[in-house]
Amino acid sequence: MKPKKVESIGQRDLFRSRLEQMINRKHPLCRLAGEIEWGVFEEEFGVLYVEKVGRPGLPIRLMVGLQYLKYTYNESDESVVERFLENPYWQYFCGYEYFQHEFPLDASSLVRWRNRVGAEGMEKLLKETIESAKRKKLVREQEVKRVNVDTTVQEKAIAFPTDARLYYKMVQKLVKKAKEAGIGLRQSYRCLSKKALARQGRYAHAKQMKRAKKETRKLKTYLGRLLREIKRKSEQANEKVHELLELGKQLYRQKREDKGKLYSIHAPEVECISKGKAHKRYEFGCKVRMVTTSKGNWILGIDAIHGNPYDGHTLKASIEQATKIAGWQPKEAYCDKGYRGSETIEGTTIQLTNRKKKSVSRWGWKWFKRRSAIEPIFGHLKSDNKLEHNHLKGKEGDRINAILAGCGFNMRKLLRAFFLLIIYWLKFGRDTEMNSHLFTKTVIPVS
Repeated sequence: MKPKKVESIGQRDLFRSRLEQMINRKHPLCRLAGEIEWGVFEEEFGVLYVEKVGRPGLPIRLMVGLQYLKYTYNESDESVVERFLENPYWQYFCGYEYFQHEFPLDASSLVRWRNRVGAEGMEKLLKETIESAKRKKLVREQEVKRVNVDTTVQEKAIAFPTDARLYYKMVQKLVKKAKEAGIGLRQSYRCLSKKALARQGRYAHAKQMKRAKKETRKLKTYLGRLLREIKRKSEQANEKVHELLELGKQLYRQKREDKGKLYSIHAPEVECISKGKAHKRYEFGCKVRMVTTSKGNWILGIDAIHGNPYDGHTLKASIEQATKIAGWQPKEAYCDKGYRGSETIEGTTIQLTNRKKKSVSRWGWKWFKRRSAIEPIFGHLKSDNKLEHNHLKGKEGDRINAILAGCGFNMRKLLRAFFLLIIYWLKFGRDTEMNSHLFTKTVIPVS
């Protein structure tokens, strides 16, 4: 059914605590709650629900608010629901009028809502953060003219893939699915594979590599026997067993130098990406492309892409997404040398950082130096906004996590703006308008 709106009671309730009497209305989170156009989400996501079928859905403002809070404060689905119950500011941000003493939803509801809305819907959440900044004149058309573009790797929350561990996990999965499908096995190899994996780990730790390789071959043999037996009895197998059987065959056949290898059983979409880092030679996940304003470091576009494409081939899609979210097309895009040979974009000039200082004017060199400002943003996204280890499932989950991480970063900038505004008002008076200079490095002191 259509979701209910957050309850609003006209008359006072003597037996319930009113949030406005418990909180400071000048708090940045309270002020931000009044700036976001929540009705936009009601219109956009209301069409995803069916009339008069099933139980009423949860309020859309509650679901959107919890997604914002989760990625702003780097929380999990479980912890954001728990903190919501004890934090009156979070309840006010999500639209509640009275303090809630019971959990309004289960953490799994956030998972189902994300799957319902999808990555395209999450772009609307990112767009609203920019629209809120535009309404407060924190983002202007002049700032969107120059943008920085770059890519990074979003790692999946998987264990480091080794042949022995992958063989062992595949054996365990195949035995479990075969048992559920009613397929009788002559031998399951569950205990034997567990002992072989333990021995392989001990031999490898002791640098006895010949013995370690022998145990790895044993695990591969156990996997091959299971695959052949289940294939002979495939008439009893269901669709899930057939899917797992194909993954098992791919794992059994793949070799060291192959491309498109399987690195995870539960996340087969994971790719191995080498970015030339000294401290981390390989990363397992997918690429993420991002566009930020050169001056204010606002995230205008961010998305996950699979297939490990060349950076230059992602530039056009990045600029199109930034234009769609910001409402203005960037005039100049500053990129690193990884974008050499990229496609030309009508209306946008591509500036590569392979220029010499003497060949650029003093004013132009200033914007070339600002290209590197996008690098610490990746660091903040990974440490503060859940981009480092993605726990969401599938390729769609990769996109959703990347876009919501961008939402969390922009939300932190908005909260910082309202915090500085309060300090500015204390010093210069309440009638002063908030401008983008509040984001300068100098923090205005309180007199």
